[in-house]
Amino acid sequence: MKITLLQQDIVWGDPKANCQRASEAIDKNPGSDIYVLPEMFSTGFSTEPEGIADEKGYSLNWMTEKAQQTGAAICGSVAAEEFGRFYNRFYFVRPNGVETVYDKHHLFTYGGEDRHFTAGKHRVVFGYAGKLFLPQICYDLRFPCYSRNHKEYDVAIYVASWPSVRQHAWDTLLRARAIENQCYVIGVNRVGDDPTCHYNGGSCVIDPWGETVVACEYGKEDAVTAEIDIEKLHEFRKKFPVLNDQDGR
Repeated sequence: MKITLLQQDIVWGDPKANCQRASEAIDKNPGSDIYVLPEMFSTGFSTEPEGIADEKGYSLNWMTEKAQQTGAAICGSVAAEEFGRFYNRFYFVRPNGVETVYDKHHLFTYGGEDRHFTAGKHRVVFGYAGKLFLPQICYDLRFPCYSRNHKEYDVAIYVASWPSVRQHAWDTLLRARAIENQCYVIGVNRVGDDPTCHYNGGSCVIDPWGETVVACEYGKEDAVTAEIDIEKLHEFRKKFPVLNDQDGR
């Protein structure tokens, strides 16, 4: 399975421009099975979603059309409105139009995200092309119990708008999540600036041994592709069955 990470700068509050840039980046990196975009890739991360949330479904419609066009799954998070509530919502859209949804559980209270968004109530694990995935969003990365792998998934996907002032934490925690859960970890972070923060990227794929498989260049728009070897992962788990000895739920 080939997975492409799209480390992008984001035009503030402009879904049309950002979807166009994402489309161009995908077209320049053809042939993958999955394309992963950052957190709130179509608007930039805002704790005040009124006026920029994807209430008309523009971003989701683009994801659906692009998935059908490329024959690949497209994923990332957007600010979504539903029945008067706002969610930081991760979409995984398949080529056949079927979507998996995960709403961010750990809202970033330090930045006020909890004052405007509703926290998701359910952890999600889903299957695609014979692999099992755990989707997570940014701040979720800091909570290891929430991502604890009870032999449920093979790959964890973290999409983020993680500021450069906390870059070391991002780099370290991605590696920790891969090692402790004996899984591949995909982390996709944005670059550039928004009204409050600077972002340096650090998008990468980490294998179950904690080694970097591929990584985007820090501080610039970039795209990299990794091949995920699930058979190798399962062989490792059999030889070194750490997950059998974990603490209970």
